[in-house]
Amino acid sequence: MPRFTTLDAIVLVLYLAGTTALGLYVGRRQRDAKDYFVADGAIPWWAVMFSIVASETSALTFISTPGLAYGGAPGIGDLGFLQIVAGYIIGRFVVAAVLLPRYFQGQLVTAYALLETRFGLATRRFASIIFMVTRGLADSVRVFATAIPVALIIGPSVENKALVMPFAVLILGFLTVLYTYKGGMKAVVWTELLQASIYISGGLAAVFILGRLVPGGWSTIWDTASAAGKTRVIDTYIGLDRPHTIWAGLIGGAFLAMASHGTDQLIVQRLMTSRSLKHAQRAIIGSGFVVICQFFLFLSIGLGLWVFYRGRVFTPTDTIFPTFILEQMPAGLVGLIVAAIVAATMSTHSGAINSLAAATTHDIYLPLSKRSADDPETLKMGRRFALIWGVVLTLGALLFPQDTKTPVVVVALGIASFTYGGLLGGFALGIFWRRALQRDAILGMSIAIATMAFIVFAKPISAAVPSLADTLAPFGRIAWPWYVLIGTSITLLVGILSSLTHPMPAYDPLTSLAKSNPSRTS
Repeated sequence: MPRFTTLDAIVLVLYLAGTTALGLYVGRRQRDAKDYFVADGAIPWWAVMFSIVASETSALTFISTPGLAYGGAPGIGDLGFLQIVAGYIIGRFVVAAVLLPRYFQGQLVTAYALLETRFGLATRRFASIIFMVTRGLADSVRVFATAIPVALIIGPSVENKALVMPFAVLILGFLTVLYTYKGGMKAVVWTELLQASIYISGGLAAVFILGRLVPGGWSTIWDTASAAGKTRVIDTYIGLDRPHTIWAGLIGGAFLAMASHGTDQLIVQRLMTSRSLKHAQRAIIGSGFVVICQFFLFLSIGLGLWVFYRGRVFTPTDTIFPTFILEQMPAGLVGLIVAAIVAATMSTHSGAINSLAAATTHDIYLPLSKRSADDPETLKMGRRFALIWGVVLTLGALLFPQDTKTPVVVVALGIASFTYGGLLGGFALGIFWRRALQRDAILGMSIAIATMAFIVFAKPISAAVPSLADTLAPFGRIAWPWYVLIGTSITLLVGILSSLTHPMPAYDPLTSLAKSNPSRTS
C-alpha cells in the first residue's frame, strides 16, 4: 500500500509555500479598509467568478461529493445532486437581477448595510451577527473536513497518528491567516485562482486513474452504474423528506443560492470587488455554470469509485475518496491530491476570515466607534479582526467531534440553511413590502430562525426525549434543501402580519434604496 512519501511531502510543501507567497505578494499594499475588504472594486469579472467557485467548494466538495454518488440514504447514490445545482443557477439569476443592483447603487462593503438603509442600524447588526455565528460554525466544519483525508493519507506514515488531524488544522489555519491578514481580499481572490486550478487538476487526475484501473475504463463504469440506476439525474418524487428531487433541487436549490449568494457576506463581498455591476452579474451567473461542471466531475468520481470498490460499504462516506487516494495513487500524485484538498479548504477559509472581519468592522465597530472607513485606524482594526476570526475558526475545527457519522457536507449545508431563510426573508421584506418597519423585519427573522432551529434539531430532540418522537417525526424528516424556503416564508408571513398592526409609514422607505453611484453601475 503506497505511503505518504518524501516526494509527496515536497509537492505539498511547495504548494503551501507558493500559495502563501502569492497571497503576501499580491496584497502587499493596502491603502485603506475599502481596499483591504473589497480590493477597491478593481478585480476583473473572470477572476471574481473563479473566486466564487473556489470559495463555495472547500474540502467538502472534494471529499464528500463523491460519497453522494457512491451511495447511502434513500434518494442518494446517483447524480441527483445535480438537480440542486441546477437550482443554484436559477437563484444566481435572481440575485443578479434583484440584489446586485442595490448593492452597487449604495457602494456597500457588507450585504447588511442594505438592511440599515431600508430598516435601520439595529436590523443591520442583527443580520450581521447571525451571519457571523452561522459562518463561524460552518467554516469550522469545513476546516475539520480537510483534516479527515489528510489524517487518513499522512497518518500511516507517522508514529503518533493522533496528532496528525490537529496538526493539519493548525498548519492550515496559520498559513491561511498569515496571507489573509496581510493581503486582504486581493490576496484571497488571486490565491483562489491557484487553489481552484490545483483541486480541479486533482479531480481530473482521479478520473484518469479510475479509467485506467477499471477494466474497460469509463465506458464500463458508465454502463455498470447505469444498469444499477446510479446515473439517474431527475427524481420526480413528491415529498419533503428526500433532498435530491427535482422539486427540492429547482425550488429549494434556487432559494439556497439566493440566500448564500445574495445575503451571505462571504459571496457578496467578492461580488463587490468587481469593477462594475455588469461585471459582477457576469461573475455570479458564470460561476453557476462552472459549479455544475465541477459537481458533475466529483459525482462522476463517486460512480467510478462505486464500480471500482464494487459497492463496498464505507462509514462515513467521507472516507471513500481518501481511501482510494491512499490505496491507489502513485507517489507524487498523492501529494498533489493532498494539496488539492488543502487548496479547496484554504480558499474558503481565507474568504470566511476576510468576510467575517469585514462584517465585524463595518457592521459593528464603525457604528460604535463613529470612525470612517477611510480612517487609518479602521484598516488596523480590520486586520485585527481578521486575526481574531482566524483563531476562532481554527479552534472551532479542533473542537469538532471526530466520530460524526453524517457526511460533513450535509452538516455544513444544514448549519447554513437554517439561518439563511431568515436573512433572505429580511431582504425580501425590505424590497417588496413597503409597509414593513424595523421591528417587523427583526421579529420575522427571529421567529423564522427559531422555528428552523427547531426543525433542524427535531431528530436529536426526538432521540433525547423519546416521548416526543411521534410529534417531532414529521419535522425531522424535512430535507435540508427546503430549509431556506420555509425560513423565508415564515419571515415574510410574520413580518407582513406585524406590519398590519401599525400605520403605513408616512415616508416611502423603498426610496432610500435608490442612492446611486453611477461609476459602479455601468
